[in-house]
Amino acid sequence: MSGAISTTASGCPACVAAPPAGQIADAGKKRVDDAAEISLSLPTIHCAGCISTVERVLNGTQGVLDARVNLSLKRVRVRAGDGLTAETLVRILEGAGYEAHELDAGQLTATQTDRAGRDLLMRLAVAGFAMMNVMLLSVAVWSGAEAATRDLFHWISAAIALPTIAFSAQPFYSNAWAAVSARRLNMDVPISLAILLAAAMSLYETTQSGHHAYFDAALSLTFFLLAGRHHAYFDAALSLIFFLLAGRYLDHRTRAVARSAAQELAALEVPRAEFILTDGNTEKRPVAALSPGDKIRVRPGGRIPADGVIASGTSDIDRSLLTGETMPVLAQQGQKVSAGEVNLTGPLDITVSAAGRDSSLSRMAELVAASEGGRNRYTSLADWAARIYAPGVHLLALFAFVGWLWAAGDVRLALNIAVAVLIITCPCALGLAVPAVTTAASGRLFRKGMLIKDGTALERLAEIDTVVFDKTGTLTQGAPKPTNLSDHTPSQLAVAAALAAQSSHPMAQALAAAIAERGIQPAALSDIREVPGHGVQAILGKDVVRLGRAEWLGATAGENSATWLQIGSAAAAEFTFSDSLRHGAREAVAELVRQGKDVHLVSGDARAPVQAMARSLGISSWHAATLPEEKAAFVRALSDDGHKVLMVGDGLNDTAALAAAHVSLSPASALDAARVAADIVLLGQSLAPLGDAAATARKATRRILENFAIAAAYNAVAIPVALLGFATPLAAALAMSASSITVSLNALRLR
Repeated sequence: MSGAISTTASGCPACVAAPPAGQIADAGKKRVDDAAEISLSLPTIHCAGCISTVERVLNGTQGVLDARVNLSLKRVRVRAGDGLTAETLVRILEGAGYEAHELDAGQLTATQTDRAGRDLLMRLAVAGFAMMNVMLLSVAVWSGAEAATRDLFHWISAAIALPTIAFSAQPFYSNAWAAVSARRLNMDVPISLAILLAAAMSLYETTQSGHHAYFDAALSLTFFLLAGRHHAYFDAALSLIFFLLAGRYLDHRTRAVARSAAQELAALEVPRAEFILTDGNTEKRPVAALSPGDKIRVRPGGRIPADGVIASGTSDIDRSLLTGETMPVLAQQGQKVSAGEVNLTGPLDITVSAAGRDSSLSRMAELVAASEGGRNRYTSLADWAARIYAPGVHLLALFAFVGWLWAAGDVRLALNIAVAVLIITCPCALGLAVPAVTTAASGRLFRKGMLIKDGTALERLAEIDTVVFDKTGTLTQGAPKPTNLSDHTPSQLAVAAALAAQSSHPMAQALAAAIAERGIQPAALSDIREVPGHGVQAILGKDVVRLGRAEWLGATAGENSATWLQIGSAAAAEFTFSDSLRHGAREAVAELVRQGKDVHLVSGDARAPVQAMARSLGISSWHAATLPEEKAAFVRALSDDGHKVLMVGDGLNDTAALAAAHVSLSPASALDAARVAADIVLLGQSLAPLGDAAATARKATRRILENFAIAAAYNAVAIPVALLGFATPLAAALAMSASSITVSLNALRLR
């Protein structure tokens, strides 16, 4: 982009004060003017039916513009207008049978996830312990105990089983009761019914004679599977609870292993900061209580709790968890730092610029959560299937009950089969097919240093066959250095400095900084304005002065990257620059070519440097001296020819091309406009993860389709088995849990 000062990135990240985390988080500031975003925690949701119901209830509420549930995070993000408050939405959700709480920054941490897991594990342990004791008591019954001895063992079994059934199955009871209270059904309703029926029938048989109250889980399960009839027993109820809890806990753990990038970001938030008092002493204060202008101290080894500027101190900063880069960065007075970074070597006093929900870390977490809760065509397919699935399954269970009652005349047998149908056909696997994969893929790419901003970006990235790169600031570091300042007079340098200061182009920023280092003051100019795609112009006395493209100034572009200065009618003077290749660019291009992608280099720079870079990277198709509208036209032409284009750019002149592409990516050092237009943001300085991102996106699409196939195959086998009476509620619980866990484990293969 020879001399096109106004049209690319904001400069080398190493020279820019704001760190990448802070820069990219600016993209999260984009909001609908008349809408407020409200985040609510939904601790009791656990399946696709919950997602569908919550979104339907909220989207049907007047004033709600949009509601999206994230199952992995167990929360819902609501865009609301008309003065709707979080309290109102909480009441609406509680009326629908869901516990809800307003979510504050930092509340969503791994601690909450661990607490839920510990609760499930505790109930699972109680159920397992009780089940084993009942099995031991059943040995005596099966060994021939009779009369009073047999009845005593049955009553002891009941004394163990009934409190356990009441305690361990509470997660199912509470969800079922919430659904029934809201006059709807969820999959915990038939599960609870199966447990209570098994316990009630066993208690009834025990009070009558005890002859049929057998408690050996293995034998009763075998008996049920072979015969498909007779009575339910205490051991069956306990076994049902045990295996359902085991399935739910394993599903919880697999999703915790694949916890989202948003959770990882939230885990970086620091709850308290060391506030510096006016007398120089410090005290601990909540981060939420910090205000811009406050001073905080971060000691070596501590995580920075808020965005700010270093007021004093020198240290090294670890940004690896935010950018994916492992090398520490030097931090000194005047440098901007972001929440979530780690201070490594020396104490730092920091003047706060943003804290809590206004920090770059919090905004980035919101941005990631929004992308993970986004909808693509596979999500829509899963939602549509889940919506028609629930009523269909309940009708199927009703037909099974009526059919078996008519055929066998046994109410208990008909009830058992109907309940088994309800349990075995739970659409949990179908509901997890997409979000489990999206969460795992987003987390993998985030750890590689790539932030997915849009929920459909992964799907679109998987479809690309063509990649278009910008040059300056994208394939290069975006940190050009002037090479011929000594060829210009002080007056020319003063005018160039004044014009360059008004542009965010890396050449302009580098030129202004280099001239300032020589102690030359910028000239006094008036009527300064940018001419998009060309450069900057102003008035100096009676003369028009310009800094920009050679063609704009009537000069002939040379073979070097350059910008040109013209004062009045004098001949244009050339400022030449050198730039270095961005780390990982060569690896990224090589990997994309290996994957069979067509790679193009399209730049506004002069022909010679563009050709040299294309040849160096092995790119056969390149275009030099292109204007912004020509870049966008090039991308549209490729799209019109049926290509799916990934555009990688960083500047204002790339914005139209980024918007025109099938999917787009910008480095974190890019201009705000480019980052907002991009679907994916590269947090680190290396382009190397780009090839892995394309491969991960394709794998994610395959995993989603595999999960749909697993869910379909499971139901194709399970439904007939249940309808024919070969599956008890216990066997149904085992099969349902196995299908959900299989889908989650398949998603984890992305890691």
